[in-house]
Amino acid sequence: MKILIVTPEATPYVKTGGLADVTGALLKEYVRMNHQPSLMLPLYRQIGEHFTITDTGHRVNIPVGNRRTEGRILSHGPYAYFLECDEFFDRSDLYGTPDGDYPDNAARFAFFCRAALEACIALRLEPDAIHCNDWQTGLLPLYMRTLYHNESFSNTAALMAIHNLGYQGLFEVSHLPLTGLPEAWFNPEGIEFYGKINYLKAGLVASDMIVTVSKAYAKEILTPEYGYGLDGFLRKRASVVRGIPNGIDTDEWNPSRDPFIPATYSATDVSGKTICKDELLKECALSTPDRNYPLLSFIGRLSAQKGLDIFIEAADDIIASGVNVIILGKGDEEIQNDVLRLARKYRRQIFVKIGYDEQFAHRVYAGSDFFIMPSRYEPCGLGQLIAMRYGTVPVARRTGGLRDTISDYQPLRVSGTGFLFDDYRASSLKDCLGRALCVYMDRRRWSNLVSNAMAQDFSWERSAKEYIALYEDAIKRKRGQ
Repeated sequence: MKILIVTPEATPYVKTGGLADVTGALLKEYVRMNHQPSLMLPLYRQIGEHFTITDTGHRVNIPVGNRRTEGRILSHGPYAYFLECDEFFDRSDLYGTPDGDYPDNAARFAFFCRAALEACIALRLEPDAIHCNDWQTGLLPLYMRTLYHNESFSNTAALMAIHNLGYQGLFEVSHLPLTGLPEAWFNPEGIEFYGKINYLKAGLVASDMIVTVSKAYAKEILTPEYGYGLDGFLRKRASVVRGIPNGIDTDEWNPSRDPFIPATYSATDVSGKTICKDELLKECALSTPDRNYPLLSFIGRLSAQKGLDIFIEAADDIIASGVNVIILGKGDEEIQNDVLRLARKYRRQIFVKIGYDEQFAHRVYAGSDFFIMPSRYEPCGLGQLIAMRYGTVPVARRTGGLRDTISDYQPLRVSGTGFLFDDYRASSLKDCLGRALCVYMDRRRWSNLVSNAMAQDFSWERSAKEYIALYEDAIKRKRGQ
C-alpha cells in the first residue's frame, strides 16, 4: 500500500511533543512491513541545521490570499520529503514562542497543506491513503474534496488523526481568503466554529475516516467534557471515528542497550537502574539522604492540560513527603515561571530544565522511580509507555490513554503497573502519590510492580496493523466499495 503521512513534525527530524514520535515510528514500521510509505513535513530551520537535505528539482507555486508563494520540494533518504519556504518555516520555533502563536499560522499551514498536494502530483507519489495529523494538516482533506477534486486524488482516501482535540487551529474569519476555499464552506456544517475558521474541523468534515490515539479518548471526544465544542459534530460522524493506541519505538527506548544512559539494565536484571539514578541525582545536584530517597519526574509540555497546575498547587506537600523531582519540558510561560520558582525555592530537591533534550530525557526515564502524569485530559500519552519500559512507575490521572495503558495497583492481588486517581484536584494527586510511596517503601512489592511495568508490550507492530486495516476501510469508503 502507498501511504503518505503529512505531519507538522516527526522524529528524527523535528519534535515538540508526542506527535513527532508517532509519525516517525509509523514510518519506520510501515517500511518494516514492506508497504510504500512517504513522510512530508515543512522544512523548518532545525531540520536544515542537522540533516543533509537534497533538492528534488521540483518547485511549488501556491496561492496564499492575493499573492503566490514559491517553495522547493526537498528530500532526505528514500522516504522523507520537505517543503521549503523560508518566509514561513525558517524560524526558531515551529508554531510560536512562549509569548504566543505566530500571527501568520493561518497562512503558513494553508500553504503547507496545498503544497503537500502539489508535491504529491509533482513527485507522482499517487498514495492510496493520506494520513493527516492535527490541525496543521486539517485543510488538506478539504482541499482534496474542493480545489483538487479533479486532480489525481479520486481514489485516494484521507484519514484525519486527532492527537489532541484541545488544539484546533482557530483563526479570524478575515483569514478565509488565505485558504482559497469558497466562502460557502464557512457555515456550521463546514469550517465555521463560533464565528471563526477551524482548520481541524475542515479535516473532520472532509476526511474518509477519523482516528484518535486511544480507544478511551475516541469515546471521550464525543462528550461535552472532552469535545472542546466539537462533540456534537463528532457524534454525527461517530460511525467513522476510531481509536488506535500509540506505541513506542522499542529500538530507541530500550534500557538494555540505550547508549544515552550510564548503565544498561533489563527486566531480569535491574541493578543498572540504581546506577542510572545515582548519576542522575549527581547531574542535577539533588540531595541524596540515602539511595532509597524516591525520585519523581515529569517530561512533557508545561501546561495546565498536563496537570502542572495541580502539581504546582501540591508541590509543597509533595516535597515535604520526602521526594526529589525533575521536570523537563517547555510550554506556557506562566507554568514555566511557576516551576522555575519552585526550583529556586527547593534548590536541592527540584531540578527544572526548560526545553527538550533527547539524551537527558533518556537519563531521566532510566534514573527515576516515578513518572507523574496528572493530566486534565490525555489523548494517549507516550511518557507513561516509555516510563514503564524503563521500570519507572507512572502516577497518573485516570483519563484517555492513561486509562487504557496503566493498570492501577491492587495491593491484595499485588497486581498493576502504576497508580491512578480520578478527580482533577491537587489533593487527589497527593493521595495517589501517598499510596505509591507506601508501596515504594516495601521493597518486595516495589520490585514486583517494577517487573510488571517492564513486562508490558507497547511496540508499534500491533497498532501499525490496526492503522493499515483502517486505511483499507477508508479506501473502500472513498471508492464506494
